[in-house]
Amino acid sequence: MVDQRISLAEASRRSGVSASTLKRWAEEKVLPVRRGRWTAAAAAQARVVARMRERGHSLEELKQAGREGRLAFGFVEELFPGSEEQTTVEEVARETGLEPELVERILVILGTPLGRERRLGPDDVSALRHCARVLAAGFPLVAFLQIVRVYVQSLRRIADAEVRLFHLYVHEPLIRDALPELEIAEEMGELASDVLPLAAPLTEYLHTRYLRYFMEQDVVGHMETDLEAPVSDLGQVPVTLCFIDLTGFTRYTEEEGEREALDVVENFVETVEATLPPEATVVKTIGDEVMVVSPDQASLTEWAVGLLERFSERPRPRVGVHYGEAVYRDGDYFGTNVNLAHRVVGKAQAGEVLVTDRVTGSLGERGLACEPIGEVSLKGFPVPTPLYVVRRIPG
Repeated sequence: MVDQRISLAEASRRSGVSASTLKRWAEEKVLPVRRGRWTAAAAAQARVVARMRERGHSLEELKQAGREGRLAFGFVEELFPGSEEQTTVEEVARETGLEPELVERILVILGTPLGRERRLGPDDVSALRHCARVLAAGFPLVAFLQIVRVYVQSLRRIADAEVRLFHLYVHEPLIRDALPELEIAEEMGELASDVLPLAAPLTEYLHTRYLRYFMEQDVVGHMETDLEAPVSDLGQVPVTLCFIDLTGFTRYTEEEGEREALDVVENFVETVEATLPPEATVVKTIGDEVMVVSPDQASLTEWAVGLLERFSERPRPRVGVHYGEAVYRDGDYFGTNVNLAHRVVGKAQAGEVLVTDRVTGSLGERGLACEPIGEVSLKGFPVPTPLYVVRRIPG
């Protein structure tokens, strides 16, 4: 793949760099061109060099980086061939029936940059056709835009992880082995071409698997909802909100170092994910904090008690649990009750599960005891909140 022979004119077209500049860079050994033989790899590196030049890097710096193989990742871009065909926003709007303003709004969410000439490639057009079909089928625009935003956020994170892990565990070791730059490029290109085709089938499999799971959860939720309970406002859902974090984590990091602290966080998050009740979901992790939601207050609280029993050394986790209406948007939960749950965990001690009175009544015969600690003032809430420490009943 990397040693594909191409003409100088083709190298110029692929890299977006003039032929005269390419020849000069080749003569100055900035590009890996041997005996005037231009390759796809050389064009890819020229594209990277041009970008780095725009960012203020000198040719001498880039020449050194090239020799060390630090620019080799740019060669993998050849796995994603571009297209010269371009279309305007107005042309796409006429074809799809979408308003030009909506096309641009969708593109902003997708993160697809529009150049000064505001032209789109075939992949952009294909994606917008799919969007138009979904909306034409009657799916509400407000919900559609949220789904697209969740797709973008999730897949951006996936792509970022793929590139970073490839860099850390493939590219960096090759650089440390001091291999020639073209050999690094070839090894990386061959591995990427073998690995990347696996991504789409695995993503599709996981999407189908979790789609089926959450559809089942939605059916169960409707069946078990109290029919006499008031109907939630559009976009709001009744949910158990749970925050877990590590007490004294900042001080622990200062004392033990960032590498040790990172290992602790990874073990903590993995333990949370591996032990969650089937109906519960991790919404997000932020540093040493994890947010979990569940339709079942009792099982989530019982799980939280069991989770803390797994940690006997510092920094120990603590948990706050609350139940209430939350605004569901872009795959996340917002609102007063979310803020309250977050404040509750801040009042818990290391190894404690602290819950509100909305949770205690659901615990039933779970073998758990609720010890009231009184009405506690929470930042941002004018009225003190009754809180309870939940512990397992011995025996």
